Amino acid sequence: MRRALELLRAPRHLPFGCLIAGLLLTAWPATIFADAWADLSATRTDLTPEDLARVESVTAPTKDFSKPEDYETMQGGAGTSRKRVNADAFSQASANITFAQQATFKLGNALFRKNWVSSPSSTQASDGLGPLFNERACQNCHLKDGRGRPPLGADGTTSMFLRLARAASNAEEQATIARHEALNFPDPVYGTQLQELAVPGLAGEGRMSVTYTEEPVTLGDGGTVSLRRPAYSVNDLAYGPLDSATTLSPRLTPPMIGLGLVEQIHPADILAHADPGDRDGDGISGRPNIVPAETTGKPALGRFGWKAEAASIRQQSADALATDIGISSPEAPRHWGDCTEAEPACLAMADGVQPRLGDTEAPVPVMDLITFYAQNLAVPARRDVGGKDVLAGKRAFYEMGCAACHTPKFVTRRDTPDKAQAFQLIWPYSDFLLHDMGEGLADGQPVGDATGNEWRTPPLWGIGLTGRVGGGHAFFLHDGRARNLTEAILWHGGEGTKARDRFAAADAATRAALIRFLESL
Repeated sequence: MRRALELLRAPRHLPFGCLIAGLLLTAWPATIFADAWADLSATRTDLTPEDLARVESVTAPTKDFSKPEDYETMQGGAGTSRKRVNADAFSQASANITFAQQATFKLGNALFRKNWVSSPSSTQASDGLGPLFNERACQNCHLKDGRGRPPLGADGTTSMFLRLARAASNAEEQATIARHEALNFPDPVYGTQLQELAVPGLAGEGRMSVTYTEEPVTLGDGGTVSLRRPAYSVNDLAYGPLDSATTLSPRLTPPMIGLGLVEQIHPADILAHADPGDRDGDGISGRPNIVPAETTGKPALGRFGWKAEAASIRQQSADALATDIGISSPEAPRHWGDCTEAEPACLAMADGVQPRLGDTEAPVPVMDLITFYAQNLAVPARRDVGGKDVLAGKRAFYEMGCAACHTPKFVTRRDTPDKAQAFQLIWPYSDFLLHDMGEGLADGQPVGDATGNEWRTPPLWGIGLTGRVGGGHAFFLHDGRARNLTEAILWHGGEGTKARDRFAAADAATRAALIRFLESL
Protein backbone atom coordinates (compact mmCIF):
# COMPACT_ATOMS: atom_id res chain seq x y z
CA MET A 1 0.00 0.00 0.00
CA ARG A 2 2.81 2.39 0.88
CA ARG A 3 4.31 2.01 -2.59
CA ALA A 4 0.96 2.53 -4.29
CA LEU A 5 0.42 5.77 -2.45
CA GLU A 6 3.63 7.19 -3.86
CA LEU A 7 1.45 7.95 -6.87
CA LEU A 8 -0.37 10.54 -4.84
CA ARG A 9 2.64 12.84 -4.59
CA ALA A 10 2.18 14.50 -7.96
CA PRO A 11 1.02 18.15 -7.85
CA ARG A 12 -1.96 19.59 -9.67
CA HIS A 13 -3.16 23.08 -10.48
CA LEU A 14 -6.71 23.31 -9.15
CA PRO A 15 -8.08 21.80 -5.92
CA PHE A 16 -10.21 18.76 -6.71
CA GLY A 17 -12.97 19.89 -4.34
CA CYS A 18 -13.38 23.16 -6.24
CA LEU A 19 -13.96 21.29 -9.48
CA ILE A 20 -16.59 19.08 -7.87
CA ALA A 21 -18.38 21.93 -6.15
CA GLY A 22 -18.43 23.95 -9.34
CA LEU A 23 -19.90 21.07 -11.31
CA LEU A 24 -22.61 20.42 -8.74
CA LEU A 25 -23.67 24.04 -8.55
CA THR A 26 -24.08 24.26 -12.32
CA ALA A 27 -25.56 20.80 -12.87
CA TRP A 28 -28.51 20.82 -10.44
CA PRO A 29 -30.86 23.45 -9.00
CA ALA A 30 -29.82 24.56 -5.54
CA THR A 31 -33.19 23.60 -4.04
CA ILE A 32 -32.83 20.00 -5.21
CA PHE A 33 -29.30 19.83 -3.91
CA ALA A 34 -30.30 21.25 -0.54
CA ASP A 35 -33.37 19.07 -0.07
CA ALA A 36 -32.37 15.69 -1.41
CA TRP A 37 -28.64 15.68 -0.88
CA ALA A 38 -28.24 17.63 2.32
CA ASP A 39 -26.07 14.86 3.76
CA LEU A 40 -23.95 14.34 0.63
CA SER A 41 -20.86 16.50 0.69
CA ALA A 42 -19.97 18.27 -2.54
CA THR A 43 -16.30 18.12 -1.61
CA ARG A 44 -14.06 15.49 -0.09
CA THR A 45 -14.12 16.25 3.59
CA ASP A 46 -11.65 13.46 4.42
CA LEU A 47 -8.56 14.90 2.70
CA THR A 48 -6.23 17.83 3.09
CA PRO A 49 -5.88 20.25 0.15
CA GLU A 50 -2.55 18.59 -0.67
CA ASP A 51 -4.13 15.15 -0.76
CA LEU A 52 -7.00 16.43 -2.89
CA ALA A 53 -4.47 17.58 -5.45
CA ARG A 54 -2.73 14.22 -5.42
CA VAL A 55 -5.98 12.33 -5.84
CA GLU A 56 -6.94 14.50 -8.80
CA SER A 57 -3.59 13.83 -10.41
CA VAL A 58 -3.53 10.07 -9.97
CA THR A 59 -7.15 9.54 -11.10
CA ALA A 60 -6.85 11.71 -14.24
CA PRO A 61 -7.46 9.70 -17.44
CA THR A 62 -4.25 8.46 -18.98
CA LYS A 63 -3.02 9.67 -22.37
CA ASP A 64 -0.11 7.24 -22.65
CA PHE A 65 -1.03 3.84 -24.04
CA SER A 66 2.50 2.69 -24.76
CA LYS A 67 2.88 1.00 -21.38
CA PRO A 68 0.78 0.09 -18.32
CA GLU A 69 0.03 2.74 -15.74
CA ASP A 70 1.75 2.46 -12.37
CA TYR A 71 0.08 -0.14 -10.12
CA GLU A 72 -2.52 -0.91 -12.78
CA THR A 73 -2.18 -4.60 -11.98
CA MET A 74 -3.43 -3.96 -8.43
CA GLN A 75 -6.95 -3.05 -9.45
CA GLY A 76 -8.30 -3.61 -5.94
CA GLY A 77 -5.59 -1.56 -4.23
CA ALA A 78 -3.57 -3.18 -1.47
CA GLY A 79 -6.37 -5.70 -0.96
CA THR A 80 -5.96 -7.14 -4.47
CA SER A 81 -5.78 -10.93 -4.55
CA ARG A 82 -2.68 -12.35 -6.20
CA LYS A 83 -3.68 -15.95 -5.69
CA ARG A 84 -3.72 -18.40 -8.57
CA VAL A 85 -6.52 -17.77 -11.03
CA ASN A 86 -9.08 -20.60 -10.87
CA ALA A 87 -12.78 -21.10 -10.17
CA ASP A 88 -12.31 -19.56 -6.70
CA ALA A 89 -10.82 -16.31 -8.03
CA PHE A 90 -13.76 -14.25 -6.70
CA SER A 91 -13.88 -15.95 -3.29
CA GLN A 92 -10.59 -14.71 -1.79
CA ALA A 93 -10.35 -12.38 1.18
CA SER A 94 -8.83 -8.92 0.80
CA ALA A 95 -5.07 -9.40 0.98
CA ASN A 96 -4.53 -6.61 3.52
CA ILE A 97 -6.96 -7.58 6.28
CA THR A 98 -5.57 -8.77 9.63
CA PHE A 99 -5.28 -12.36 10.82
CA ALA A 100 -8.23 -11.83 13.18
CA GLN A 101 -10.28 -10.38 10.34
CA GLN A 102 -9.54 -13.43 8.23
CA ALA A 103 -11.35 -15.52 10.85
CA THR A 104 -14.32 -13.15 10.69
CA PHE A 105 -14.29 -13.42 6.91
CA LYS A 106 -14.41 -17.23 7.10
CA LEU A 107 -17.34 -17.14 9.52
CA GLY A 108 -19.15 -14.79 7.17
CA ASN A 109 -18.37 -17.13 4.29
CA ALA A 110 -19.96 -20.00 6.21
CA LEU A 111 -23.14 -17.98 6.69
CA PHE A 112 -23.10 -16.91 3.04
CA ARG A 113 -23.02 -20.58 2.05
CA LYS A 114 -25.47 -21.82 4.69
CA ASN A 115 -28.70 -23.45 3.54
CA TRP A 116 -31.63 -22.07 5.53
CA VAL A 117 -34.48 -24.46 6.42
CA SER A 118 -38.20 -24.03 6.98
CA SER A 119 -39.70 -23.48 10.41
CA PRO A 120 -40.10 -25.10 12.85
CA SER A 121 -36.84 -27.03 12.80
CA SER A 122 -34.45 -28.63 15.25
CA THR A 123 -31.65 -26.47 13.78
CA GLN A 124 -33.05 -23.33 15.36
CA ALA A 125 -30.26 -21.01 14.23
CA SER A 126 -30.95 -21.95 10.60
CA ASP A 127 -34.72 -21.99 10.32
CA GLY A 128 -36.92 -19.25 8.91
CA LEU A 129 -36.70 -20.04 5.20
CA GLY A 130 -39.39 -18.37 3.10
CA PRO A 131 -42.22 -19.22 3.34
CA LEU A 132 -41.91 -18.10 -0.31
CA PHE A 133 -38.37 -17.91 -1.66
CA ASN A 134 -36.06 -18.20 -4.65
CA GLU A 135 -33.08 -19.93 -3.04
CA ARG A 136 -31.93 -21.37 0.29
CA ALA A 137 -28.44 -19.82 0.42
CA CYS A 138 -26.75 -16.62 -0.76
CA GLN A 139 -24.01 -18.62 -2.51
CA ASN A 140 -26.60 -20.51 -4.56
CA CYS A 141 -27.49 -17.24 -6.29
CA HIS A 142 -24.05 -15.62 -6.40
CA LEU A 143 -22.35 -18.61 -8.00
CA LYS A 144 -18.82 -18.85 -6.56
CA ASP A 145 -19.33 -15.19 -5.50
CA GLY A 146 -19.61 -14.33 -9.17
CA ARG A 147 -22.18 -13.54 -11.80
CA GLY A 148 -25.45 -15.45 -12.11
CA ARG A 149 -26.79 -16.89 -15.32
CA PRO A 150 -30.13 -16.90 -17.13
CA PRO A 151 -32.30 -20.04 -17.16
CA LEU A 152 -30.67 -22.90 -19.05
CA GLY A 153 -33.27 -25.54 -19.84
CA ALA A 154 -34.16 -27.60 -16.80
CA ASP A 155 -31.42 -26.06 -14.65
CA GLY A 156 -33.82 -23.48 -13.24
CA THR A 157 -33.65 -19.74 -12.58
CA THR A 158 -32.06 -19.50 -9.15
CA SER A 159 -29.49 -16.88 -10.10
CA MET A 160 -31.85 -14.64 -12.07
CA PHE A 161 -35.10 -13.26 -10.71
CA LEU A 162 -38.07 -11.22 -11.87
CA ARG A 163 -38.51 -7.95 -9.98
CA LEU A 164 -42.16 -6.86 -9.86
CA ALA A 165 -43.06 -3.19 -9.53
CA ARG A 166 -45.23 -0.40 -10.82
CA ALA A 167 -44.70 3.34 -11.06
CA ALA A 168 -46.51 5.90 -8.91
CA SER A 169 -50.17 6.12 -9.93
CA ASN A 170 -51.30 9.27 -8.08
CA ALA A 171 -50.00 12.51 -6.60
CA GLU A 172 -49.48 11.03 -3.13
CA GLU A 173 -47.36 8.18 -4.47
CA GLN A 174 -45.41 10.57 -6.67
CA ALA A 175 -44.65 12.70 -3.60
CA THR A 176 -43.45 9.62 -1.74
CA ILE A 177 -40.98 8.86 -4.52
CA ALA A 178 -39.90 12.52 -4.70
CA ARG A 179 -39.16 12.52 -0.96
CA HIS A 180 -37.02 9.40 -1.47
CA GLU A 181 -39.19 7.41 0.90
CA ALA A 182 -39.87 4.63 -1.61
CA LEU A 183 -38.35 3.36 -4.85
CA ASN A 184 -41.55 2.13 -6.52
CA PHE A 185 -44.64 0.11 -5.58
CA PRO A 186 -45.02 -3.68 -5.45
CA ASP A 187 -47.58 -5.87 -7.12
CA PRO A 188 -50.55 -6.02 -4.70
CA VAL A 189 -50.55 -9.85 -4.70
CA TYR A 190 -47.04 -11.00 -5.55
CA GLY A 191 -45.00 -8.27 -3.88
CA THR A 192 -41.62 -7.06 -5.11
CA GLN A 193 -40.29 -10.28 -6.66
CA LEU A 194 -41.64 -13.47 -8.16
CA GLN A 195 -40.96 -16.31 -5.71
CA GLU A 196 -40.85 -19.61 -7.59
CA LEU A 197 -40.28 -21.85 -4.54
CA ALA A 198 -42.12 -22.40 -1.26
CA VAL A 199 -41.83 -24.37 1.96
CA PRO A 200 -43.82 -27.63 2.31
CA GLY A 201 -47.56 -27.03 2.40
CA LEU A 202 -47.43 -23.87 0.30
CA ALA A 203 -47.39 -23.27 -3.45
CA GLY A 204 -44.74 -21.17 -5.16
CA GLU A 205 -46.01 -18.05 -6.87
CA GLY A 206 -45.30 -18.97 -10.46
CA ARG A 207 -42.57 -19.62 -12.97
CA MET A 208 -40.55 -17.20 -15.04
CA SER A 209 -40.46 -17.92 -18.76
CA VAL A 210 -38.03 -16.42 -21.25
CA THR A 211 -37.90 -16.84 -25.01
CA TYR A 212 -35.30 -15.42 -27.40
CA THR A 213 -35.43 -14.01 -30.89
CA GLU A 214 -32.17 -13.87 -32.83
CA GLU A 215 -31.43 -10.54 -34.52
CA PRO A 216 -28.42 -10.21 -36.85
CA VAL A 217 -26.23 -7.08 -36.69
CA THR A 218 -23.90 -6.21 -39.56
CA LEU A 219 -20.52 -4.78 -38.62
CA GLY A 220 -18.58 -2.15 -40.53
CA ASP A 221 -16.27 -4.71 -42.14
CA GLY A 222 -19.18 -6.82 -43.36
CA GLY A 223 -19.10 -9.38 -40.56
CA THR A 224 -22.27 -10.22 -38.69
CA VAL A 225 -23.12 -10.87 -35.05
CA SER A 226 -26.40 -12.37 -33.87
CA LEU A 227 -27.97 -10.76 -30.81
CA ARG A 228 -30.70 -12.52 -28.89
CA ARG A 229 -33.65 -10.40 -27.78
CA PRO A 230 -35.45 -11.83 -24.73
CA ALA A 231 -39.16 -11.75 -23.96
CA TYR A 232 -40.36 -12.46 -20.41
CA SER A 233 -43.62 -13.76 -19.01
CA VAL A 234 -44.88 -15.60 -15.94
CA ASN A 235 -46.56 -18.99 -16.13
CA ASP A 236 -48.60 -20.98 -13.60
CA LEU A 237 -49.51 -18.05 -11.35
CA ALA A 238 -50.79 -19.59 -8.11
CA TYR A 239 -52.56 -16.64 -6.52
CA GLY A 240 -54.37 -14.92 -9.37
CA PRO A 241 -53.24 -12.54 -12.09
CA LEU A 242 -50.56 -9.87 -11.83
CA ASP A 243 -51.79 -6.30 -11.63
CA SER A 244 -52.09 -4.74 -15.08
CA ALA A 245 -49.62 -2.00 -14.08
CA THR A 246 -46.96 -4.42 -12.81
CA THR A 247 -43.76 -4.52 -14.85
CA LEU A 248 -41.34 -7.45 -15.06
CA SER A 249 -37.63 -6.75 -14.69
CA PRO A 250 -35.21 -9.69 -14.92
CA ARG A 251 -32.14 -9.30 -12.73
CA LEU A 252 -29.02 -11.45 -12.90
CA THR A 253 -27.08 -11.71 -9.65
CA PRO A 254 -23.92 -9.56 -9.97
CA PRO A 255 -20.35 -10.43 -8.91
CA MET A 256 -19.50 -9.76 -5.26
CA ILE A 257 -15.87 -8.62 -5.60
CA GLY A 258 -14.71 -5.18 -4.48
CA LEU A 259 -17.98 -4.13 -2.86
CA GLY A 260 -16.30 -2.81 0.29
CA LEU A 261 -14.05 -0.57 -1.79
CA VAL A 262 -17.01 0.77 -3.78
CA GLU A 263 -18.74 1.56 -0.50
CA GLN A 264 -15.78 3.71 0.51
CA ILE A 265 -15.64 5.90 -2.61
CA HIS A 266 -16.47 9.38 -1.38
CA PRO A 267 -19.89 10.57 -2.64
CA ALA A 268 -18.25 13.75 -3.96
CA ASP A 269 -16.12 11.72 -6.36
CA ILE A 270 -19.16 9.93 -7.79
CA LEU A 271 -21.21 13.12 -8.03
CA ALA A 272 -18.30 14.82 -9.79
CA HIS A 273 -18.94 12.63 -12.84
CA ALA A 274 -22.67 13.39 -13.02
CA ASP A 275 -23.97 15.63 -15.79
CA PRO A 276 -27.77 15.25 -15.86
CA GLY A 277 -28.32 17.99 -18.43
CA ASP A 278 -25.34 16.99 -20.61
CA ARG A 279 -23.93 20.49 -20.25
CA ASP A 280 -20.68 19.50 -21.93
CA GLY A 281 -22.55 18.15 -24.96
CA ASP A 282 -20.78 14.79 -25.12
CA GLY A 283 -24.02 12.81 -25.16
CA ILE A 284 -23.35 11.34 -21.70
CA SER A 285 -25.65 12.53 -18.93
CA GLY A 286 -25.12 10.23 -15.98
CA ARG A 287 -26.98 11.03 -12.80
CA PRO A 288 -27.15 9.61 -9.29
CA ASN A 289 -29.96 7.60 -7.77
CA ILE A 290 -30.84 9.08 -4.39
CA VAL A 291 -32.51 6.31 -2.42
CA PRO A 292 -34.04 5.63 0.98
CA ALA A 293 -31.41 4.53 3.47
CA GLU A 294 -33.28 2.46 6.04
CA THR A 295 -30.22 2.29 8.28
CA THR A 296 -30.11 6.07 8.75
CA GLY A 297 -33.61 7.21 7.82
CA LYS A 298 -32.18 9.81 5.43
CA PRO A 299 -31.81 9.83 1.64
CA ALA A 300 -28.46 8.49 0.50
CA LEU A 301 -26.46 7.95 -2.67
CA GLY A 302 -27.34 4.62 -4.25
CA ARG A 303 -24.32 2.72 -5.54
CA PHE A 304 -25.25 -0.99 -5.43
CA GLY A 305 -27.65 -2.98 -7.57
CA TRP A 306 -28.49 -2.83 -11.28
CA LYS A 307 -30.24 0.52 -10.82
CA ALA A 308 -28.13 1.81 -7.92
CA GLU A 309 -31.06 1.13 -5.60
CA ALA A 310 -29.05 0.36 -2.44
CA ALA A 311 -26.83 2.75 -0.51
CA SER A 312 -24.90 0.26 1.63
CA ILE A 313 -23.75 -3.34 1.55
CA ARG A 314 -25.57 -4.07 4.79
CA GLN A 315 -28.87 -2.83 3.41
CA GLN A 316 -28.34 -4.66 0.12
CA SER A 317 -27.60 -7.86 2.05
CA ALA A 318 -30.65 -7.44 4.27
CA ASP A 319 -32.94 -6.84 1.31
CA ALA A 320 -31.55 -9.90 -0.49
CA LEU A 321 -32.02 -12.11 2.59
CA ALA A 322 -35.63 -10.97 2.98
CA THR A 323 -36.62 -11.02 -0.68
CA ASP A 324 -34.62 -13.94 -2.10
CA ILE A 325 -34.57 -16.30 0.90
CA GLY A 326 -37.28 -14.98 3.24
CA ILE A 327 -34.97 -14.28 6.19
CA SER A 328 -35.62 -11.26 8.39
CA SER A 329 -32.96 -8.97 9.87
CA PRO A 330 -32.92 -5.75 11.91
CA GLU A 331 -32.56 -3.78 8.64
CA ALA A 332 -35.42 -5.68 6.96
CA PRO A 333 -37.58 -7.18 9.75
CA ARG A 334 -39.89 -9.09 7.41
CA HIS A 335 -40.24 -12.54 9.00
CA TRP A 336 -42.37 -13.75 6.10
CA GLY A 337 -40.12 -12.31 3.44
CA ASP A 338 -41.99 -11.00 0.41
CA CYS A 339 -45.40 -12.45 1.37
CA THR A 340 -48.29 -9.99 1.00
CA GLU A 341 -51.70 -9.66 2.67
CA ALA A 342 -53.19 -11.23 -0.45
CA GLU A 343 -51.30 -14.44 0.42
CA PRO A 344 -52.78 -15.31 3.85
CA ALA A 345 -51.61 -18.93 3.75
CA CYS A 346 -48.04 -17.65 3.56
CA LEU A 347 -48.50 -15.28 6.48
CA ALA A 348 -49.99 -18.12 8.56
CA MET A 349 -46.77 -20.13 8.35
CA ALA A 350 -44.34 -20.29 11.28
CA ASP A 351 -41.39 -17.89 11.32
CA GLY A 352 -37.87 -18.69 12.48
CA VAL A 353 -37.34 -16.05 15.16
CA GLN A 354 -35.60 -17.43 18.25
CA PRO A 355 -36.01 -14.93 21.13
CA ARG A 356 -32.86 -16.19 22.86
CA LEU A 357 -30.87 -15.27 19.72
CA GLY A 358 -32.62 -12.03 18.80
CA ASP A 359 -35.88 -10.65 17.49
CA THR A 360 -35.17 -11.45 13.82
CA GLU A 361 -34.11 -14.59 11.96
CA ALA A 362 -30.72 -13.05 11.09
CA PRO A 363 -29.93 -10.91 14.16
CA VAL A 364 -27.13 -8.39 14.47
CA PRO A 365 -24.22 -10.86 14.86
CA VAL A 366 -25.30 -12.70 11.71
CA MET A 367 -25.66 -9.48 9.74
CA ASP A 368 -22.27 -8.29 11.00
CA LEU A 369 -20.56 -11.42 9.64
CA ILE A 370 -22.39 -11.49 6.30
CA THR A 371 -21.71 -7.79 5.78
CA PHE A 372 -18.01 -8.15 6.61
CA TYR A 373 -17.70 -11.04 4.18
CA ALA A 374 -19.34 -9.06 1.38
CA GLN A 375 -17.14 -6.04 2.14
CA ASN A 376 -13.91 -8.02 1.89
CA LEU A 377 -14.16 -10.21 -1.19
CA ALA A 378 -10.98 -9.29 -3.03
CA VAL A 379 -10.63 -8.08 -6.59
CA PRO A 380 -8.23 -10.36 -8.55
CA ALA A 381 -5.05 -8.87 -9.97
CA ARG A 382 -4.96 -7.85 -13.65
CA ARG A 383 -3.26 -10.15 -16.12
CA ASP A 384 -0.99 -9.29 -19.05
CA VAL A 385 -1.40 -5.53 -18.54
CA GLY A 386 1.64 -4.85 -20.72
CA GLY A 387 0.61 -7.06 -23.62
CA LYS A 388 0.71 -5.31 -26.99
CA ASP A 389 -2.87 -6.26 -27.84
CA VAL A 390 -4.09 -5.34 -24.34
CA LEU A 391 -2.56 -1.86 -24.58
CA ALA A 392 -4.02 -1.41 -28.08
CA GLY A 393 -7.41 -2.43 -26.72
CA LYS A 394 -7.07 0.00 -23.84
CA ARG A 395 -6.41 2.81 -26.31
CA ALA A 396 -9.52 1.77 -28.27
CA PHE A 397 -11.53 1.70 -25.01
CA TYR A 398 -10.67 5.35 -24.39
CA GLU A 399 -10.91 6.54 -27.98
CA MET A 400 -14.32 4.95 -28.53
CA GLY A 401 -15.65 6.76 -25.46
CA CYS A 402 -16.17 3.75 -23.19
CA ALA A 403 -14.34 5.48 -20.33
CA ALA A 404 -16.95 8.26 -20.31
CA CYS A 405 -19.19 5.96 -18.23
CA HIS A 406 -16.79 3.21 -17.20
CA THR A 407 -14.59 5.56 -15.16
CA PRO A 408 -11.30 3.72 -14.64
CA LYS A 409 -10.00 4.96 -11.29
CA PHE A 410 -10.94 6.26 -7.85
CA VAL A 411 -9.11 6.74 -4.56
CA THR A 412 -11.16 5.65 -1.56
CA ARG A 413 -11.69 7.88 1.43
CA ARG A 414 -9.18 8.19 4.28
CA ASP A 415 -11.78 8.05 7.06
CA THR A 416 -13.03 4.51 6.42
CA PRO A 417 -14.30 2.37 9.31
CA ASP A 418 -11.78 -0.30 8.32
CA LYS A 419 -8.27 0.94 7.53
CA ALA A 420 -7.80 -1.91 5.02
CA GLN A 421 -10.04 0.04 2.64
CA ALA A 422 -8.64 3.50 3.41
CA PHE A 423 -6.98 5.66 0.74
CA GLN A 424 -6.74 2.92 -1.86
CA LEU A 425 -6.18 3.53 -5.57
CA ILE A 426 -8.76 1.24 -7.22
CA TRP A 427 -9.78 0.50 -10.82
CA PRO A 428 -13.49 -0.47 -10.95
CA TYR A 429 -14.21 0.98 -14.41
CA SER A 430 -17.58 2.44 -13.39
CA ASP A 431 -18.95 5.86 -12.49
CA PHE A 432 -21.78 4.23 -10.43
CA LEU A 433 -24.28 6.59 -12.05
CA LEU A 434 -27.50 6.01 -13.98
CA HIS A 435 -27.42 6.17 -17.77
CA ASP A 436 -30.14 5.87 -20.38
CA MET A 437 -29.17 2.76 -22.31
CA GLY A 438 -31.92 2.98 -24.90
CA GLU A 439 -35.08 1.07 -25.68
CA GLY A 440 -33.25 -2.15 -26.50
CA LEU A 441 -32.17 -2.67 -22.90
CA ALA A 442 -35.13 -0.93 -21.24
CA ASP A 443 -37.20 -2.87 -18.72
CA GLY A 444 -39.82 -0.15 -18.26
CA GLN A 445 -39.46 -0.33 -14.47
CA PRO A 446 -38.64 2.87 -12.57
CA VAL A 447 -36.61 2.47 -9.38
CA GLY A 448 -36.37 5.66 -7.35
CA ASP A 449 -34.86 8.30 -9.61
CA ALA A 450 -33.99 5.66 -12.24
CA THR A 451 -36.32 5.50 -15.22
CA GLY A 452 -37.29 2.37 -17.12
CA ASN A 453 -34.48 3.06 -19.60
CA GLU A 454 -31.72 3.70 -17.07
CA TRP A 455 -29.14 1.39 -15.55
CA ARG A 456 -26.18 1.93 -13.25
CA THR A 457 -22.84 1.53 -15.00
CA PRO A 458 -21.64 -1.91 -13.84
CA PRO A 459 -18.00 -2.23 -12.70
CA LEU A 460 -15.80 -4.11 -15.15
CA TRP A 461 -13.07 -5.33 -12.79
CA GLY A 462 -12.93 -9.12 -12.88
CA ILE A 463 -15.07 -9.34 -16.02
CA GLY A 464 -12.40 -11.32 -17.86
CA LEU A 465 -12.68 -14.15 -15.31
CA THR A 466 -16.45 -14.58 -15.66
CA GLY A 467 -16.19 -17.88 -17.51
CA ARG A 468 -13.49 -19.26 -15.22
CA VAL A 469 -15.53 -18.54 -12.08
CA GLY A 470 -18.90 -19.42 -13.62
CA GLY A 471 -18.00 -22.92 -14.70
CA GLY A 472 -17.62 -22.00 -18.34
CA HIS A 473 -20.63 -19.71 -18.72
CA ALA A 474 -20.16 -16.04 -19.60
CA PHE A 475 -23.48 -14.21 -19.85
CA PHE A 476 -23.54 -10.43 -19.52
CA LEU A 477 -25.89 -7.45 -18.99
CA HIS A 478 -28.67 -7.31 -16.42
CA ASP A 479 -30.50 -10.33 -17.82
CA GLY A 480 -27.68 -12.35 -19.33
CA ARG A 481 -28.90 -11.90 -22.89
CA ALA A 482 -25.34 -11.25 -24.11
CA ARG A 483 -23.40 -14.48 -24.58
CA ASN A 484 -20.05 -12.75 -24.88
CA LEU A 485 -18.50 -9.31 -24.52
CA THR A 486 -19.00 -8.40 -28.19
CA GLU A 487 -22.74 -8.93 -27.87
CA ALA A 488 -22.79 -6.92 -24.63
CA ILE A 489 -21.19 -3.93 -26.37
CA LEU A 490 -23.52 -4.14 -29.36
CA TRP A 491 -26.56 -4.02 -27.06
CA HIS A 492 -25.53 -0.54 -25.85
CA GLY A 493 -27.97 2.15 -26.94
CA GLY A 494 -29.02 5.55 -25.68
CA GLU A 495 -25.98 7.22 -24.15
CA GLY A 496 -23.87 4.26 -25.24
CA THR A 497 -24.82 4.55 -28.92
CA LYS A 498 -21.74 6.45 -30.07
CA ALA A 499 -19.32 4.06 -28.39
CA ARG A 500 -21.24 1.08 -29.74
CA ASP A 501 -21.23 2.44 -33.27
CA ARG A 502 -17.49 3.14 -33.12
CA PHE A 503 -16.91 -0.42 -31.99
CA ALA A 504 -19.12 -1.83 -34.75
CA ALA A 505 -17.38 0.30 -37.38
CA ALA A 506 -13.85 -0.62 -36.28
CA ASP A 507 -11.80 -3.21 -38.07
CA ALA A 508 -11.66 -6.76 -36.74
CA ALA A 509 -8.20 -6.32 -35.20
CA THR A 510 -9.27 -3.26 -33.18
CA ARG A 511 -12.41 -4.98 -31.96
CA ALA A 512 -10.38 -8.04 -30.94
CA ALA A 513 -7.88 -5.85 -29.09
CA LEU A 514 -10.67 -4.13 -27.15
CA ILE A 515 -12.11 -7.48 -26.11
CA ARG A 516 -8.63 -8.62 -25.12
CA PHE A 517 -8.29 -5.56 -22.91
CA LEU A 518 -11.61 -6.32 -21.22
CA GLU A 519 -10.55 -9.91 -20.69
CA SER A 520 -7.45 -8.68 -18.85
CA LEU A 521 -9.54 -6.87 -16.24
